[in-house]
Amino acid sequence: MSKAKIIAGVDVGSSKVATTIASEGEGEKTIRVLGSASIPSRGIRKGQIVNIEEASDVIIESVEAAERMAGYSLGHVFVSVGGQQVASQNSKGVVAVAEPENEINQEDVRRVTEAAKAVSLPSSREIVNVLTRSYSVDGQGGIADPVGMSGVRLEVEAHIVTGATTAIRNLTKCVSEIGADIAGLVITGVASAEAVLTETEKELGVILIDLGGGTTSMVVFLEGSPAYTSILPVGARNVTNDLAIGLRLPLDAAEKVKVYLSKNQNRPKTEELEKKKKSKRSKDKLPIVPKKEWEDEFDLAMIGAAEDSKKVSRRTLVEGIIRPRLNEIFNLVGMELKKSGLGGMTPSGVVLCGGGAKTVGVVDSARRTLSLPVRVGLPQDVTGLVDDVLTPEFAASVGLVKYAFKKGFKTNKRFSNLVGQTLAKFKVRGLAERAFDLVKSVLP
Repeated sequence: MSKAKIIAGVDVGSSKVATTIASEGEGEKTIRVLGSASIPSRGIRKGQIVNIEEASDVIIESVEAAERMAGYSLGHVFVSVGGQQVASQNSKGVVAVAEPENEINQEDVRRVTEAAKAVSLPSSREIVNVLTRSYSVDGQGGIADPVGMSGVRLEVEAHIVTGATTAIRNLTKCVSEIGADIAGLVITGVASAEAVLTETEKELGVILIDLGGGTTSMVVFLEGSPAYTSILPVGARNVTNDLAIGLRLPLDAAEKVKVYLSKNQNRPKTEELEKKKKSKRSKDKLPIVPKKEWEDEFDLAMIGAAEDSKKVSRRTLVEGIIRPRLNEIFNLVGMELKKSGLGGMTPSGVVLCGGGAKTVGVVDSARRTLSLPVRVGLPQDVTGLVDDVLTPEFAASVGLVKYAFKKGFKTNKRFSNLVGQTLAKFKVRGLAERAFDLVKSVLP
C-alpha cells in the first residue's frame, strides 16, 4: 500500500474529537479505513477553543489512538471547522479565457475561482472554503466541469464559507501540536455531506443537519452543490442539560440516562412471544417463561445514574423533557431555512447525522417540525475497519477523508519534508518513538 495515498480527518467537536485514518479504496468513491478513535472533548465549547492546552491534549490523544490502530504516523490531516463564527455567502466570478481559440484549461478555472473569492470581508474574517456550484461558458450555464470546452468567457457561481480569523488560528494552533501538516480546513456540515449524502439527494435538493454536542450544522444542497450554510449554537448537549435539571442529576449521570433511553426506545414485539408459545418447544412439559414486557418506569440505579434506587417514567422524560428541546432545535433550523429562501426546494427532505442523531425521538421530532421526510445518515462507501465508524457521529471525520480524495489531494512528501515534520513531532511525543518512525519510513 502506498503511503502517498493515506490521509486523516480530524473532527474537532464540542463533545468529542474523532479521528479517521484511511486510504483510497478499490472503488472510485470508496475509502478503506485503517484506524479510528473518538475521545471526549476538553477545552472546546460550542465548536470553539476555550482552553488551548486542554484542546491540544485531547486532539493529540485522539490522533495517537488512531495511529496506533492504523500502524502509521500521520504527515497530513484535514480538520473540521465549526462554531457560530462560521458564515456563508454566494458569489460570482468572471474571466476571459486566456487563449480563446484553444480549450479552457485548469489555469482558467483557477483564475475564475480567484475572481469569485474577491468579496468584501472585514479584517476579522477569512475565507475557509470556496465551493463551486456551477460554471457558465459564453452564457451557457449548468456546466459542472468546463475543462476542455471552447469559449471566450468563463463564469462561475461559488458558495463561499468564512470564519473568524482568531477562532481559526486557535484551532490550527491546537492541531499543529500533533506534528502533522494541516492540508485543509473544511466546514463540518460540508464534510459530513461527503460521507452520508447520495448524488441523487444533492441533485434533487436536500438539507443536511449535523446535530453535534454544542452546535448544529445545516447545509442546504441544490442541484448537486451547497447553496446555504449555517451553524446554530445549540446541540444534543442541551438535551443532557435539561435532563440534569429535571432529574436533579450531574451531567454525566444525565448523559447515561439519555444514552439508555436512546438505546432502549423500542418495545419488544409481542408477536415474537406468541410464536414462541406456539412453537414445537411448547410440546415439552417444561414451563415457558415469557420475556419481560416493556415497562414505562425504570430504575436510575440500574443504569448507574444514581446511587440510591429511584424510578422514573420513560414517557415523562421523552415527552416532557427531550422532545420539547428537540422541537426547539428544529424550529431554529426551520427559521434558518426560511431565512435562506430555499424552503420548498428540497424534495429529498432531511438527512440527520452527528452524535445527536441517535437521540430518542429525534427523527419524529424533525419530521413533524419541518414537515419533510427524514432519515439518519451513516457513512457510505467505506470498507476496512468499519465497526466503529459506521455510526452518525463519525460522519464528519469520514467525510473529511472523502473530501480530501475527491479534491485530488496527494501526500507526495520529499525526504526533507519528512525530516522537518518528524523533528517537529519530537517536541510532542518523545524522541525514541519518532526516531523509530523516521527509520521505518526510510527503509524500503
